[in-house]
Amino acid sequence: RCVEVFYIYFHAGRVEEPYVSITKKRQMPKDGYSEEIEKEVGQAEGKLCTHRSAFSRASVIQAFLGSAPQLTLQLYICVLQQEITAARSFFMVLSLLSIVYGALRCNILAIKIKYDDYDVSVKPAAYLCIFMWRSFEIATRVTVLVLFSSVLQIWTLPVVLVNFFGFFFYPWILFWQSKSPFPENIEKALSRVGTTIVLCLLTFLYAGINMFCWSAVQVKLNDPDLINKSQNWYRLTVYYMLRFIENAFLLLMWYIYKTDIYLYVCAPLLVLQLLIGYCMAVLFMLVFYQFCHPCKKLFSSSISEGLLSCFKFLCFICKPPKSTILMDKTEVKSENTDEAWSSSKTIDSQKGNPHQSVSSNA
Repeated sequence: RCVEVFYIYFHAGRVEEPYVSITKKRQMPKDGYSEEIEKEVGQAEGKLCTHRSAFSRASVIQAFLGSAPQLTLQLYICVLQQEITAARSFFMVLSLLSIVYGALRCNILAIKIKYDDYDVSVKPAAYLCIFMWRSFEIATRVTVLVLFSSVLQIWTLPVVLVNFFGFFFYPWILFWQSKSPFPENIEKALSRVGTTIVLCLLTFLYAGINMFCWSAVQVKLNDPDLINKSQNWYRLTVYYMLRFIENAFLLLMWYIYKTDIYLYVCAPLLVLQLLIGYCMAVLFMLVFYQFCHPCKKLFSSSISEGLLSCFKFLCFICKPPKSTILMDKTEVKSENTDEAWSSSKTIDSQKGNPHQSVSSNA
């Protein structure tokens, strides 16, 4: 692909192309109106766009199936050896940047897939918010996994397998619940077995991404494009709440069972820093969706409204039913009436005592 890209780029414009294609894109709505723009795309430009899309997908695969395990392993070795060499720290920084770049490309790819009919332009502020969001999220997640695995090695594999297979089978469970026919339009040359292998590889990548951070591209097997194009704030909220609880639990286990290699580490401060770092990732994520998202005008509801509705729903679940409240009120009323009756009885008895003493004196 690289050789073909350079060949097309340096030979573009020298020979007149036999045909061009016309693409139609809509602008972002301004004052409620959206104009449609036609653009001529030459054969060379179309091939370059195809290769660029392939490179974006390859960077996502390389980031979460290559750099993420490499960064986790290198940090684990540094913790056990209690030594960070210059070369190892350099490669760990490169791995972290590779993962953050892959997550950033995943975000941009999700935006372009969901809003394919619109001419999307991402501003530098949006890139900065995504970069900060993904940096805090991935760095804290990798550190939590390494700390937990360094003290409870035997429980590392169950935690990883539960996370991985949970996200791997989640799209398949939704597909089986929808009772949709098996997707046949992925590639005409593929058989049913080949289509199943491709879908398994797609969900494998989806699970690998969600192991470390929120996957902006949500897999939907019963959709022709295999991508869920709706903006589901509820799923996003549930993911970050469960991930925060999981990180806090793993840090608690590390704090309880930490060994002598952490003798010179202020454990409470480190736990607090990691939890605050994850909260910072959520904060930058909220800022991105609320202010910097290039297609925020197309949202049916903003991120603040979506989170507010999610919190109301959770409060409604946690709220006790009305029957128990009414029973509590009746019990309180009965107790109040019993207390009033007993107090009035004591008052009457106290009032009756002087009369008895006067009669006795008489």
